[in-house]
Amino acid sequence: MPDYSDADDFGEKSKSQVKRELHALQDLGERLTTLKPELLDRLPLTDALRKALQDASKHTAHIASKRHRQYIGKLMRDQDIDAILALIEQVDASTRQYNERFHALERWRDRLVGGGDDDLEAFVNEFPETDRQHLRSLVRHAQHEAARNKPPAAARKIFKYIRELDEVQRGLK
Repeated sequence: MPDYSDADDFGEKSKSQVKRELHALQDLGERLTTLKPELLDRLPLTDALRKALQDASKHTAHIASKRHRQYIGKLMRDQDIDAILALIEQVDASTRQYNERFHALERWRDRLVGGGDDDLEAFVNEFPETDRQHLRSLVRHAQHEAARNKPPAAARKIFKYIRELDEVQRGLK
């Protein structure tokens, strides 16, 4: 007689696996409590979950906050988890996708400051809503600062502007 479980034949999950998944939903719900309200508005969440996320900061006692996290985890079962994870990966600084996007924006800044009109045109082609005059002015200031060994204030402004354009293009703003 073979020694195997009937649960494996039907693809059923073990109790431990179900618990791990539920804890993962609680953790994801906890991450949602740290997001800004305008980002939460972009997510396809039920009204009950939105209310629970707003109320999360009201529960300060340890057991009350634990109970509320469990409630949020329960509400997370009815959500589109893939859409939520996609947004969190774009805005959470600890994710690989966020870091890659950040480094790509830094490379654009360096290309604009060190390059010429060809780099500016390539940037405008990728980000068509760019204010060309404003960006050109910032680049000129950054080049003057670099030539005079001054702190890179204009280069920081360029990065901030590029990041805003990127967020608008990705629908995060």
